Amino acid sequence: MSDDERWMARALALAEGVAARTWPNPAVGCVLVRDGLVVGEGATAPPPGPHAEAAALAAAGDAARGATAYVTLEPCAHTGRTPPCADALAAAGVARVVVAVADPNPLADGGVERLAAAGVAVEVGVGAESALEGLAGFLERVAAGRPAVVVKLALSLDGRLAASDGTSQWLTGPAARAAAHRLRAAVDGVVVGSGTVLADDPALTVRLGPDGEPATAPSAGARQPLRIVLDRRARTRPGAKVYDDAAASLVVVDAAAEAGHLDEAGLDVARVDGRAADGGLAEALAAAGARGCRSLLVEGGAAVAGAVVAAGLADRLVVHVAPVLLGEAGRPAVTGLGVPTLAAAPRWDLVDVERVDGDAVLTCAPRAGAPEGPHDHDHDHDHALAPHGAGPT
Repeated sequence: MSDDERWMARALALAEGVAARTWPNPAVGCVLVRDGLVVGEGATAPPPGPHAEAAALAAAGDAARGATAYVTLEPCAHTGRTPPCADALAAAGVARVVVAVADPNPLADGGVERLAAAGVAVEVGVGAESALEGLAGFLERVAAGRPAVVVKLALSLDGRLAASDGTSQWLTGPAARAAAHRLRAAVDGVVVGSGTVLADDPALTVRLGPDGEPATAPSAGARQPLRIVLDRRARTRPGAKVYDDAAASLVVVDAAAEAGHLDEAGLDVARVDGRAADGGLAEALAAAGARGCRSLLVEGGAAVAGAVVAAGLADRLVVHVAPVLLGEAGRPAVTGLGVPTLAAAPRWDLVDVERVDGDAVLTCAPRAGAPEGPHDHDHDHDHALAPHGAGPT
């Protein structure tokens, strides 16, 4: 094994150590070596934490000058939640960068070229086979041309999102709601159906006070996600809070819908083919991706959640569970799956469990090789999804 292979193996081990915990970013490892010694190393942190290269550079300090960086994925060349890693490596005086896999994401690639332009020697392909294994989910999603999708649910112990009369505020406690806002702040877009907009008129902004508790106004200086409304029949009105100037918005309608009132209001309208098997969901996600969204949070209620899962488009489930029982008359958390038998049920792996005050937060990823579940070709993902007060705010 060459020295390059040995140090890249260490970087790959770092990436493996944070696998499934960096969503929606890929799990990346970086090792900085100078004169045969490791001077700094790091792995991708969960958003909004640093990328692997930034963590390794911080650990190395001045010792990074003249070092070789071993990185499992091409350093990014764009500014998102963090500055470009390619620029940070060049500015630190790193002399050589060894990359396992080039970044296929057009929103982030170009790091190799930027490093070369800064006079840094670059080599690509060392440890590529192992790196591709670890990055499989990320690479498949990029190849499909859609953002990463997390579906957030808040439910009772018996799987209900609201009582029989529709009351659900507040099913979970303040700490869980604050965690939901932090999750919203970590993604590029938030998705709901038109039924949620019509019933609840949510703002869908990040609202956290200085103490980290939920607030009534958008957080000062917070990066606000794109607010995406799935409105197949163009039922929503321009005066809804989700279309105000607190953040950017996108409304997705069926190509055959009469949406002139939305166009005339100057809203960003994307038209999709609602006759598609998934009701146009994949096309809607692609429209969000075309507007710079690399990650989406689905908060839209039982029907939207069910449609996204049934279409095989959910990369994560984040489930907030409150220790309360609502009984068989309560409103179900997910609808439209139409699971006929246990063997056909979508299976998920439990990635993480966290206690948040009196509630639990479960994070799940699709189980490799498990059935996606039945695909209902007539999902109505924009009907009245929740009674007043049951949806996001």
